[in-house]
Amino acid sequence: MASIPEKGVFLSRSLAYIFAVSMLFLILSSSLLFQFGDNSLVPSSIYNLIIVNNTPDYIQIDEISDQFEPESPPFVLSSYNESYIRSPAFCDRNQALVKVFMYDLPPSFHFGLLGWKGDQNPNQIWPNVSNLSEIPKYPGGLNLQHSVEYWLTLDLLSSVSPHASRPCTAIRVQNASQADVIFVPFFSSLSYNRRSKVHGSEKESTDKSLQERLVKYLESRDEWKRLGGKDHLIMAHHPNSMLLARKHFGSSMLLLADFGRYPVQIANVDKDVIAPYKHVVRRLDANDSPSFEERRLLVYFQGAIFRKDGGIIRRKIYHLIKDEKDVHFTYGSASSAGIRTASRGMISSKFCLTIAGDTPSSNRLFDAIASHCVPVIISDDIELPFEDVLDYSKFAIFVQSSDAVKKGYLMKLLRGIKRKKWIQMWERLKKVAPHFEYQYPSQAGDAVDMIWQAVHRKICWAHGNGVRRRRNRYRMSQRSIDS
Repeated sequence: MASIPEKGVFLSRSLAYIFAVSMLFLILSSSLLFQFGDNSLVPSSIYNLIIVNNTPDYIQIDEISDQFEPESPPFVLSSYNESYIRSPAFCDRNQALVKVFMYDLPPSFHFGLLGWKGDQNPNQIWPNVSNLSEIPKYPGGLNLQHSVEYWLTLDLLSSVSPHASRPCTAIRVQNASQADVIFVPFFSSLSYNRRSKVHGSEKESTDKSLQERLVKYLESRDEWKRLGGKDHLIMAHHPNSMLLARKHFGSSMLLLADFGRYPVQIANVDKDVIAPYKHVVRRLDANDSPSFEERRLLVYFQGAIFRKDGGIIRRKIYHLIKDEKDVHFTYGSASSAGIRTASRGMISSKFCLTIAGDTPSSNRLFDAIASHCVPVIISDDIELPFEDVLDYSKFAIFVQSSDAVKKGYLMKLLRGIKRKKWIQMWERLKKVAPHFEYQYPSQAGDAVDMIWQAVHRKICWAHGNGVRRRRNRYRMSQRSIDS
């Protein structure tokens, strides 16, 4: 009988040992699942319990996060199908809004920066845009923000392709005397992003060398000498692109993100075109856009908080509203994970802050538009794309910096916007979002088409035709809110 307790002890120890081994196995399994993300053998309900979810409960989980554009550099829209490239409807060149002569610059100025070396032909200048597989892809991530140079160049090349269906807004011509504008196909933003540092035994960066070569090339051309470059369109969308050459281009039409780092003698609203950034967050389909009730967060901002110059206001606003219960205002990185988090946050929010940083503009505005999150623009010196034809007060809110830093002002303003008014702005956002979408082939009313129309309007104004409409944003924004 004395052996019974010993058996009980043995049994208890055995059970404890089995339990410990089981727990160890569970922990190891969970670790492997977390590291490799392979849940193919585990039911999703169990997998979701094993993997801890650190996402705040006010941010919706994106079940298709693998489709984020920065992880798969875009070439055409994800909705692309073969019907986009087909025999186009007849395009009467005489009816095109803008006739464009494009310099045949060497590939080192454009697609060569993407690694393209021609299709087994060292003398080939341009890729065959009729064949999607032959067009170099643009790098993903934050490089995409300033990729307008890529999309416009592709569009001009496709305008003489017999297989591309696209708007008849801009047409490439082979004789400069027939052109309304002369296009300079230098991928200056990509050059700055990828080639502005000196490597190895180089005496100067590739970017600096390309700028110097470009200035010499243009100033030697009869097309430039004719009007001193006044009829030339030069792209410098990244705020730091063309740093050395820009002083030579004060007479030309510049395609920019904003005027923040330019003296008015070089760049101004009278002659230059403001182009949208390309958004980096996932694009929402209008039919899948979360509703007022589904967007549980009132205000969203994620990005660099401590900025210089005009961006100091970010830190001030951060301290004013960071502790509000329905506000997400945190630092965020530009990594792929940071962009995914921002996308989930924006589609879970009613209002997205666009606050001045080192420059008046940022990609955040266009990420908000792509997410159908009503933008709240706090940047006194910002210039906006297509503002002469788009009434931003119908889908965005403007707040002067001096008001935004008043204690309680911003939250009172946004909390005071009723559901009906927000829905009106949300519906308008879904309608205007395609105007800010870059794609190839270009489609009527998309970002590329809108830019060419803006170029046409600038040409008309330069010739004394047309009327430039410039609105008081703050008055119209407040009037829209009150209506």
